[in-house]
Amino acid sequence: MLKYCIILGTRPEIIKMSPLIRACEDKQYDYFILHTGQHYSYEMDRRFFEQLELLEPKYNLDVGSGTQARQTAKILIGIEEILLKEKPDVVFVQGDTNTVMAGALAASKLHIKIGHVEAGLRSFDRNMPEEINRIIADHISDYLFPPTEVSRDQLLAEGIDGEKIFITGNTVVDAAYQNLELSKRHLNVLDDFGLKPKEYFLVTSHRAENVDVKERLSGILEAVRQLSQKYQIPALFPMHPRTEKMVNEFGLSLEGITVSKPLGYLEFLQLEENARLILTDSGGLQEEGCILGTPCVTLRDNTERPETVTVGANVLAGTVTETIISCAEKMMNNTASWKNPFGDGDAAVKILEFVEGKQ
Repeated sequence: MLKYCIILGTRPEIIKMSPLIRACEDKQYDYFILHTGQHYSYEMDRRFFEQLELLEPKYNLDVGSGTQARQTAKILIGIEEILLKEKPDVVFVQGDTNTVMAGALAASKLHIKIGHVEAGLRSFDRNMPEEINRIIADHISDYLFPPTEVSRDQLLAEGIDGEKIFITGNTVVDAAYQNLELSKRHLNVLDDFGLKPKEYFLVTSHRAENVDVKERLSGILEAVRQLSQKYQIPALFPMHPRTEKMVNEFGLSLEGITVSKPLGYLEFLQLEENARLILTDSGGLQEEGCILGTPCVTLRDNTERPETVTVGANVLAGTVTETIISCAEKMMNNTASWKNPFGDGDAAVKILEFVEGKQ
C-alpha cells in the first residue's frame, strides 16, 4: 500500500484538501497530514479541523508569517525533516502558496513523487508571488491535476508531459457540497445577521494590491456603499484585519456598509449560497460562487479562474467605482443558468485512483 503525505498550511488549502483527506479515510489508506502553519498557528486552526470533522494533522510546523524568503526557508527545512523520517511514497500539495512551493521542492530533492492538486492555473502576472509558486510546483510535479481543460492546455503549452496530466475537476466542488451540508447541520448564519436569502450583497477584499492602495480601496468601498443605497439591501463586509487596518490608516468611511469580524468557512458558505451578489478579490470565492449559483464581481484586473468568466458566472471589474457598479448591475440580471465548469464533486476520488493506477 502506498503511503501518502498531505501538506497544507493555509485555510484555503485545508478546505480544498478536505475531500482528499476524507477520501483517504474512506479508503483506509496509509496517510498523514503535515500542517505548516503558514498563516496561523495550529492552535488557531485546531477548531477549523474540528468544524470540518477532519483528522488532526500529525505534524505542525507553526512557521507563522515572515518575508517570502524566511517563511519559505522555514517551511522547506521543516518539511524535509519530516519527509526523511516518514518516507512517504507520494506528497500532495494544493494551489499556489509558499507551502506548496516548499513542499514540492523538498519532495523533489528527496525523489518523492509529487501530486499537484489544482495544477495549471495562471494569472500571467509574475508580480504575484502565487504565480511563481504555482509555475515551479507544476514543473517539478510528477502528477498534475488541472481542474479544467483550460488549465490542462496551459500545462501542455509550457511543455509538461501530457502523461503526467489528468483533468479531475476541482476539489473545491467536493468541498463546497460536502461542507455546505455540514454547515446546515450546525449553523444558521442568515438569522444571526438578520438577513434574507438573495436580499444582501456579500463583500470581501484582502489582497495587498487593493487594500494597501488608498485609491483602490476607496473605489471599492464607495461602489459597495452606492450599490447598497441604490438597491436598498445590506452590504455585508466581513473584514480581514489587514483591510480594517488600512481603512483606519487611510481615514476611509465605512458608512452604509455592514462590517463584521472575519467569519468561519462554514458560515461563509451559507452566506455565499444565499447572497444576491458576491463582490470579492478572492480566487476561492470566484469558484465557490460559480459552483453555488451566485453571480460574482471580481475586484481585480485579472483572474487565474477564467472559466468563471467564460461561463458567465463572474466578471472582472477592477477597483474603479463606476466600473464596479456597472458590472454589478450586469451580473444582478444574470439568471445563474451557467454550467459549473469545475466538475461533479468527485475530484478527490479521481486523484487517488489516478495515482494508484500509476503504480
